[in-house]
Amino acid sequence: MSKLVTVVSLLLIAACAGLAQQPPAGPKVPNYAAIPPDVAKQPNPVKLSPDSLARAKKWWTMDCTMCHGANGDGKGDIAKDMKLQLRDLTDPSTLKDRTDGELFYIIKNGNGDMPPEGPRVKVEENWDLVNYVRSLARKTTAASTETKPQQ
Repeated sequence: MSKLVTVVSLLLIAACAGLAQQPPAGPKVPNYAAIPPDVAKQPNPVKLSPDSLARAKKWWTMDCTMCHGANGDGKGDIAKDMKLQLRDLTDPSTLKDRTDGELFYIIKNGNGDMPPEGPRVKVEENWDLVNYVRSLARKTTAASTETKPQQ
C-alpha cells in the first residue's frame, strides 16, 4: 500500500510540475494591425515639457526599464533573460513611422509580449509616456550631434 501511495504522489508532483511550466492561456495582446485608424490619428494633447517627462520617468522606471532598459535601448534585464529582441527606442528610425496615437494605444493595450498599462495609468500619464518614449531618441540624436567634430 505504501508503494502505491508513493507512486501516486510522484505522479501528482510530476503532473503539477508539467502544468506549472506551461504558459498561461490568456487573451492575446493586440498588435499594430489592431490599432483603430481614428485612434492612430489622435494628436498628443499633452505638451512636451520637463514636467511631462518627469511624470513619465516615474512610470518608465517602475514598469518599462525591466524590458526596454533604462535608456530605451531594448536591453533590460528581463528582455535579456527571456532572450527577447526589443526595438531600440533610442534609434530615431524606430518610431519615425509611428504616430503619437499609435504609441498611446500600444502603451495602453500592449503589443505582442508587452503587457498593457490599461487603466493603471491615467490618460494624461499615458500621453506623458508617449512624450518620454519620443524623448529617448531625441537624447541620442542630441548627444551624437554634440560629439561630432566640426568640419
